[in-house]
Amino acid sequence: MITETRHPTATADSAGLATPTSPVLAVPPADPADAAAYFAARLAFHTDPTDVHGALAAGATDFVVVDSRSTEAWDQGHVPEAVHLPTARIPQDAAQLLDPAVPVVVYCWGPGCDGATRAALALSRLGYRVKEMLGGIEYWIREGYEVTTWEGTERRPVDPLTAPVGGGDCGC
Repeated sequence: MITETRHPTATADSAGLATPTSPVLAVPPADPADAAAYFAARLAFHTDPTDVHGALAAGATDFVVVDSRSTEAWDQGHVPEAVHLPTARIPQDAAQLLDPAVPVVVYCWGPGCDGATRAALALSRLGYRVKEMLGGIEYWIREGYEVTTWEGTERRPVDPLTAPVGGGDCGC
């Protein structure tokens, strides 16, 4: 078995003496202007369940939520206000289900799934403005938000690793 050993690099302090650099800073942080551009661009492509839920609860109508999973997955539970549009059906059905003037927030299963990314790509290629909901339905559910299933609605307990148990704002 081959293992990789990490050796900290060294920098010189004000006296010219070598001081070790942690692996965290072995590649230095980006210039602040570059970092600001990167993070602003990232936010142009992504949103999260907390922001989507908050906006929907406040009555926002400036975007539509799209669940890109299969019918079986949809029936298991989906965001109550979502439109069901499986990724494979986007080329045929998007024009009938979505207004091109309204931005789309797409989700799939969760962070281990690229389904929402594929759906976002397909929609953007058709001219839709798209954001991907980070964490997908998994984090929607883990944060304690209600889902609609084939049997009705349900809400599972908040996962304390993803959201405040008391239902308060996480502060981010």
